[in-house]
Amino acid sequence: MSAGRLAPSPTGAQHLGNARTYLLAYWSARKTNSNLVLRIEDVDSPRVKPWASQQAVDDLRWLGIDWEEGPDVGGSNAPYVQTERLQLYRDALQRLIELGLVFPCTCTRKDIQSAGSAPHFDHEPAVYPGFCAGWKRGDSLPEEGTYCWRFRAGTQQREFDDLVLGHHECVPADALGAFPVTQKSGEPSYQLAVVVDDAAMGVTEVVRGNDLVASTFRQIELYHALGLNIPRFAHVPLVCGTDGRRLAKRHGDTRLSFYREQGVSPARIITWAARSTGMISEHEHVETAASGIEYFDWGKLPQEDTQIDAASFR
Repeated sequence: MSAGRLAPSPTGAQHLGNARTYLLAYWSARKTNSNLVLRIEDVDSPRVKPWASQQAVDDLRWLGIDWEEGPDVGGSNAPYVQTERLQLYRDALQRLIELGLVFPCTCTRKDIQSAGSAPHFDHEPAVYPGFCAGWKRGDSLPEEGTYCWRFRAGTQQREFDDLVLGHHECVPADALGAFPVTQKSGEPSYQLAVVVDDAAMGVTEVVRGNDLVASTFRQIELYHALGLNIPRFAHVPLVCGTDGRRLAKRHGDTRLSFYREQGVSPARIITWAARSTGMISEHEHVETAASGIEYFDWGKLPQEDTQIDAASFR
Protein backbone atom coordinates (compact mmCIF):
# COMPACT_ATOMS: atom_id res chain seq x y z
CA MET A 1 0.00 0.00 0.00
CA SER A 2 1.38 3.42 -0.94
CA ALA A 3 1.35 6.23 1.59
CA GLY A 4 1.97 9.95 1.77
CA ARG A 5 2.61 11.97 4.89
CA LEU A 6 2.02 15.28 6.60
CA ALA A 7 4.87 16.17 8.96
CA PRO A 8 4.40 19.49 10.74
CA SER A 9 7.17 20.65 13.05
CA PRO A 10 5.76 22.33 16.20
CA THR A 11 8.41 25.03 16.33
CA GLY A 12 5.83 27.71 15.61
CA ALA A 13 2.53 28.37 13.88
CA GLN A 14 1.70 26.88 10.49
CA HIS A 15 1.43 29.49 7.72
CA LEU A 16 0.21 29.84 4.13
CA GLY A 17 3.30 28.16 2.68
CA ASN A 18 2.84 25.15 4.97
CA ALA A 19 -0.84 24.97 4.06
CA ARG A 20 -0.09 24.82 0.34
CA THR A 21 2.45 22.02 0.79
CA TYR A 22 0.03 20.04 2.97
CA LEU A 23 -2.73 20.44 0.39
CA LEU A 24 -0.45 19.20 -2.38
CA ALA A 25 0.52 16.16 -0.29
CA TYR A 26 -3.15 15.51 0.48
CA TRP A 27 -4.28 15.88 -3.13
CA SER A 28 -1.51 13.61 -4.38
CA ALA A 29 -2.29 10.89 -1.82
CA ARG A 30 -6.01 11.00 -2.50
CA LYS A 31 -5.55 11.07 -6.30
CA THR A 32 -3.56 7.80 -6.06
CA ASN A 33 -5.77 6.22 -3.35
CA SER A 34 -2.84 6.24 -0.94
CA ASN A 35 -2.97 6.33 2.84
CA LEU A 36 -2.02 9.57 4.52
CA VAL A 37 -0.02 9.67 7.75
CA LEU A 38 0.19 12.64 10.12
CA ARG A 39 3.44 12.74 12.13
CA ILE A 40 4.53 15.43 14.58
CA GLU A 41 8.25 16.12 14.06
CA ASP A 42 9.25 17.47 17.46
CA VAL A 43 12.85 16.28 17.94
CA ASP A 44 14.12 19.85 17.53
CA SER A 45 13.43 20.31 21.24
CA PRO A 46 14.97 23.76 21.96
CA ARG A 47 12.65 25.38 19.43
CA VAL A 48 9.47 23.34 20.03
CA LYS A 49 6.47 25.30 21.30
CA PRO A 50 4.16 23.31 23.61
CA TRP A 51 0.99 24.70 21.97
CA ALA A 52 2.06 24.19 18.37
CA SER A 53 1.31 20.48 17.90
CA GLN A 54 -2.40 20.74 18.65
CA GLN A 55 -2.64 23.97 16.69
CA ALA A 56 -1.16 22.22 13.63
CA VAL A 57 -3.78 19.46 13.89
CA ASP A 58 -6.53 22.08 14.27
CA ASP A 59 -5.22 24.01 11.25
CA LEU A 60 -5.17 20.91 9.05
CA ARG A 61 -8.69 19.88 10.12
CA TRP A 62 -9.89 23.44 9.47
CA LEU A 63 -8.55 23.21 5.91
CA GLY A 64 -10.52 19.99 5.44
CA ILE A 65 -7.52 17.67 5.26
CA ASP A 66 -7.95 14.21 6.79
CA TRP A 67 -5.61 11.25 7.35
CA GLU A 68 -5.74 7.54 8.11
CA GLU A 69 -2.97 7.45 10.74
CA GLY A 70 -1.84 10.02 13.28
CA PRO A 71 -1.55 10.96 16.94
CA ASP A 72 -5.24 11.83 17.14
CA VAL A 73 -6.58 8.75 15.33
CA GLY A 74 -3.97 6.07 16.07
CA GLY A 75 -2.85 3.44 13.61
CA SER A 76 -0.65 0.37 13.22
CA ASN A 77 2.57 2.43 13.13
CA ALA A 78 2.05 4.36 16.37
CA PRO A 79 3.32 6.41 18.06
CA TYR A 80 3.14 9.35 15.65
CA VAL A 81 5.09 11.86 17.73
CA GLN A 82 8.85 11.71 17.22
CA THR A 83 9.82 12.24 20.86
CA GLU A 84 7.88 9.04 21.59
CA ARG A 85 9.96 7.10 19.04
CA LEU A 86 13.47 7.78 20.35
CA GLN A 87 14.44 4.14 20.81
CA LEU A 88 13.97 3.52 17.08
CA TYR A 89 16.48 6.28 16.32
CA ARG A 90 18.93 4.96 18.92
CA ASP A 91 18.73 1.51 17.32
CA ALA A 92 19.42 2.97 13.86
CA LEU A 93 22.36 4.98 15.21
CA GLN A 94 23.84 1.88 16.84
CA ARG A 95 23.65 0.06 13.52
CA LEU A 96 25.47 2.93 11.80
CA ILE A 97 28.16 2.85 14.51
CA GLU A 98 28.60 -0.90 14.08
CA LEU A 99 28.93 -0.44 10.32
CA GLY A 100 31.63 2.19 10.85
CA LEU A 101 29.59 4.76 8.94
CA VAL A 102 29.54 7.49 11.60
CA PHE A 103 32.06 9.23 13.83
CA PRO A 104 31.86 11.53 16.87
CA CYS A 105 32.48 15.19 16.06
CA THR A 106 33.23 17.97 18.56
CA CYS A 107 33.47 20.76 15.95
CA THR A 108 31.49 23.95 16.38
CA ARG A 109 29.64 25.75 13.59
CA LYS A 110 32.34 28.40 13.70
CA ASP A 111 35.04 25.74 13.21
CA ILE A 112 33.26 24.42 10.14
CA GLN A 113 32.36 27.80 8.68
CA SER A 114 35.95 29.04 8.93
CA ALA A 115 37.56 25.96 7.40
CA GLY A 116 34.85 24.31 5.30
CA SER A 117 34.48 24.74 1.56
CA ALA A 118 31.63 26.60 -0.10
CA PRO A 119 28.29 24.76 -0.18
CA HIS A 120 27.08 23.26 -3.46
CA PHE A 121 23.41 23.83 -2.63
CA ASP A 122 21.40 26.90 -1.68
CA HIS A 123 20.31 27.23 1.97
CA GLU A 124 23.23 25.05 3.07
CA PRO A 125 26.18 25.60 5.45
CA ALA A 126 29.84 25.14 4.51
CA VAL A 127 30.90 21.59 3.64
CA TYR A 128 32.33 19.84 6.71
CA PRO A 129 36.17 19.88 6.50
CA GLY A 130 36.69 16.46 8.11
CA PHE A 131 38.49 17.47 11.32
CA CYS A 132 37.14 14.55 13.40
CA ALA A 133 36.72 11.99 10.62
CA GLY A 134 39.83 10.00 11.62
CA TRP A 135 37.96 8.38 14.52
CA LYS A 136 37.36 4.65 14.12
CA ARG A 137 35.29 2.19 16.07
CA GLY A 138 37.13 1.19 19.23
CA ASP A 139 38.68 4.60 19.79
CA SER A 140 37.66 6.44 22.95
CA LEU A 141 34.70 8.79 22.80
CA PRO A 142 34.83 12.49 23.69
CA GLU A 143 33.11 13.69 26.85
CA GLU A 144 29.35 13.19 26.74
CA GLY A 145 27.48 16.26 25.56
CA THR A 146 30.45 17.62 23.59
CA TYR A 147 29.95 15.74 20.33
CA CYS A 148 27.41 14.78 17.72
CA TRP A 149 27.60 11.72 15.47
CA ARG A 150 28.32 12.50 11.81
CA PHE A 151 27.61 10.23 8.86
CA ARG A 152 30.51 9.60 6.48
CA ALA A 153 29.02 10.78 3.19
CA GLY A 154 29.96 8.47 0.34
CA THR A 155 31.88 9.00 -2.88
CA GLN A 156 29.32 7.14 -4.99
CA GLN A 157 27.04 9.32 -7.10
CA ARG A 158 23.48 9.49 -5.83
CA GLU A 159 20.51 10.52 -7.93
CA PHE A 160 16.74 10.79 -7.85
CA ASP A 161 13.98 11.87 -10.21
CA ASP A 162 11.87 14.49 -8.53
CA LEU A 163 8.16 14.71 -9.36
CA VAL A 164 8.48 18.49 -9.70
CA LEU A 165 12.14 19.37 -10.31
CA GLY A 166 13.15 16.43 -12.49
CA HIS A 167 16.50 14.65 -12.36
CA HIS A 168 19.01 15.51 -9.62
CA GLU A 169 22.39 13.96 -8.88
CA CYS A 170 25.46 14.62 -6.77
CA VAL A 171 28.42 12.98 -5.03
CA PRO A 172 27.54 13.44 -1.34
CA ALA A 173 31.13 13.46 -0.05
CA ASP A 174 31.98 16.36 -2.36
CA ALA A 175 28.73 18.33 -2.37
CA LEU A 176 27.64 17.84 1.25
CA GLY A 177 30.43 16.34 3.34
CA ALA A 178 29.86 14.39 6.55
CA PHE A 179 26.58 15.43 8.19
CA PRO A 180 25.10 15.10 11.70
CA VAL A 181 22.73 12.27 12.52
CA THR A 182 22.46 13.38 16.15
CA GLN A 183 22.67 16.63 18.04
CA LYS A 184 25.31 17.13 20.73
CA SER A 185 22.57 16.50 23.29
CA GLY A 186 22.31 12.98 21.90
CA GLU A 187 18.90 13.57 20.35
CA PRO A 188 18.47 12.45 16.74
CA SER A 189 18.88 14.88 13.88
CA TYR A 190 16.09 15.63 11.45
CA GLN A 191 17.87 13.56 8.79
CA LEU A 192 17.99 10.34 10.81
CA ALA A 193 14.56 10.65 12.38
CA VAL A 194 12.64 11.20 9.13
CA VAL A 195 14.39 8.32 7.36
CA VAL A 196 13.64 5.89 10.19
CA ASP A 197 10.04 7.10 10.47
CA ASP A 198 9.20 7.23 6.78
CA ALA A 199 10.52 3.69 6.33
CA ALA A 200 8.76 2.35 9.43
CA MET A 201 5.46 4.00 8.46
CA GLY A 202 5.55 2.75 4.87
CA VAL A 203 5.74 6.24 3.35
CA THR A 204 6.25 6.00 -0.41
CA GLU A 205 5.92 9.69 -1.32
CA VAL A 206 7.51 12.69 0.41
CA VAL A 207 6.18 16.15 -0.45
CA ARG A 208 8.14 19.13 0.92
CA GLY A 209 9.70 22.47 0.04
CA ASN A 210 12.33 22.86 -2.67
CA ASP A 211 14.84 24.13 -0.10
CA LEU A 212 15.30 20.53 1.10
CA VAL A 213 16.90 18.98 -1.99
CA ALA A 214 20.25 18.72 -0.20
CA SER A 215 18.53 16.97 2.70
CA THR A 216 17.13 14.44 0.27
CA PHE A 217 20.63 13.41 -0.80
CA ARG A 218 21.62 13.01 2.85
CA GLN A 219 18.57 10.90 3.48
CA ILE A 220 19.20 8.75 0.40
CA GLU A 221 22.64 8.03 1.91
CA LEU A 222 20.95 6.88 5.13
CA TYR A 223 18.34 4.80 3.31
CA HIS A 224 21.11 2.92 1.54
CA ALA A 225 23.19 2.51 4.72
CA LEU A 226 20.25 1.12 6.69
CA GLY A 227 18.93 -1.05 3.85
CA LEU A 228 15.58 0.77 3.65
CA ASN A 229 13.26 1.46 0.73
CA ILE A 230 13.61 4.96 -0.72
CA PRO A 231 10.36 6.89 -1.32
CA ARG A 232 9.72 9.15 -4.29
CA PHE A 233 10.13 12.88 -3.71
CA ALA A 234 8.28 16.02 -4.75
CA HIS A 235 10.06 19.26 -3.88
CA VAL A 236 7.45 21.97 -4.29
CA PRO A 237 7.90 25.72 -4.78
CA LEU A 238 8.16 27.88 -1.68
CA VAL A 239 5.78 30.72 -0.89
CA CYS A 240 7.68 34.00 -0.53
CA GLY A 241 6.90 37.62 0.22
CA THR A 242 7.11 40.33 -2.42
CA ASP A 243 10.82 40.67 -1.60
CA GLY A 244 11.43 37.11 -2.81
CA ARG A 245 12.31 35.83 0.65
CA ARG A 246 10.41 32.93 2.19
CA LEU A 247 7.45 33.88 4.37
CA ALA A 248 8.31 35.25 7.80
CA LYS A 249 6.96 37.72 10.36
CA ARG A 250 8.45 40.60 8.38
CA HIS A 251 5.84 39.94 5.68
CA GLY A 252 2.89 40.28 8.03
CA ASP A 253 0.73 37.69 9.74
CA THR A 254 0.21 34.63 7.51
CA ARG A 255 -0.56 32.15 10.28
CA LEU A 256 -3.46 29.81 9.56
CA SER A 257 -4.66 30.33 13.13
CA PHE A 258 -4.81 34.08 12.42
CA TYR A 259 -6.99 33.53 9.36
CA ARG A 260 -9.25 31.22 11.36
CA GLU A 261 -9.62 33.86 14.09
CA GLN A 262 -10.37 36.54 11.47
CA GLY A 263 -13.16 34.45 9.97
CA VAL A 264 -11.39 33.79 6.66
CA SER A 265 -13.00 30.89 4.82
CA PRO A 266 -10.84 27.80 4.25
CA ALA A 267 -12.07 27.94 0.63
CA ARG A 268 -10.17 31.23 0.22
CA ILE A 269 -6.88 29.51 1.05
CA ILE A 270 -7.67 26.30 -0.80
CA THR A 271 -8.58 28.21 -3.97
CA TRP A 272 -5.40 30.32 -3.71
CA ALA A 273 -3.34 27.14 -3.27
CA ALA A 274 -4.94 25.50 -6.30
CA ARG A 275 -4.53 28.59 -8.48
CA SER A 276 -0.95 29.34 -7.44
CA THR A 277 0.13 25.76 -8.18
CA GLY A 278 -1.48 25.71 -11.61
CA MET A 279 -4.20 23.22 -10.73
CA ILE A 280 -7.01 25.60 -11.71
CA SER A 281 -7.31 28.86 -13.64
CA GLU A 282 -7.58 32.28 -12.04
CA HIS A 283 -11.34 32.22 -12.72
CA GLU A 284 -12.05 28.86 -11.05
CA HIS A 285 -12.79 28.20 -7.40
CA VAL A 286 -12.34 25.19 -5.11
CA GLU A 287 -14.72 25.15 -2.17
CA THR A 288 -13.23 22.27 -0.15
CA ALA A 289 -9.92 20.43 0.09
CA ALA A 290 -11.59 17.25 -1.15
CA SER A 291 -13.05 18.94 -4.22
CA GLY A 292 -9.53 19.93 -5.29
CA ILE A 293 -8.45 16.31 -5.75
CA GLU A 294 -9.88 16.02 -9.27
CA TYR A 295 -7.70 18.90 -10.51
CA PHE A 296 -4.43 17.58 -9.11
CA ASP A 297 -1.57 16.71 -11.47
CA TRP A 298 2.15 17.00 -10.65
CA GLY A 299 2.72 18.00 -14.28
CA LYS A 300 0.84 21.29 -13.74
CA LEU A 301 3.03 22.50 -10.89
CA PRO A 302 5.51 25.28 -11.74
CA GLN A 303 9.07 25.06 -10.47
CA GLU A 304 9.31 28.76 -9.60
CA ASP A 305 8.59 30.01 -6.10
CA THR A 306 5.38 31.96 -5.54
CA GLN A 307 5.34 35.55 -4.31
CA ILE A 308 2.38 36.94 -2.37
CA ASP A 309 1.53 40.22 -0.71
CA ALA A 310 0.52 39.02 2.73
CA ALA A 311 -1.16 42.31 3.58
CA SER A 312 -3.54 42.07 0.64
CA PHE A 313 -4.20 38.34 0.95
CA ARG A 314 -6.94 38.90 3.49
